Amino acid sequence: MIATAPTTTWYLGLAALLFVIGMIGVMVRRNPLVLFMCIELMLNAVNLTFVALAKRMGDIGGETTVFFVMVVAAAEVVVGLGIIVAILRRKPGASTDDLAELKG
Repeated sequence: MIATAPTTTWYLGLAALLFVIGMIGVMVRRNPLVLFMCIELMLNAVNLTFVALAKRMGDIGGETTVFFVMVVAAAEVVVGLGIIVAILRRKPGASTDDLAELKG
């Protein structure tokens, strides 16, 4: 059996599957940490799409965009995760509904 390299269609299908899993997780789960991970999963699915299409088109613009998205996502993770962990330490059973009460 001859193994062939995955095509762009495979990568786009995987990205769509990852995005749908993240979207379902955002809609169903109420734990802030799980919700945060689902949002990150959705961001990575979009990054995979950018990279796959950039490779197919032979353009470096997709990889450049992914680099900036990853930098912003890393900063968001540091701030967001710090806030969520601080809230969960103070109130261990907190859900996203409880966090909505923090709006000023």
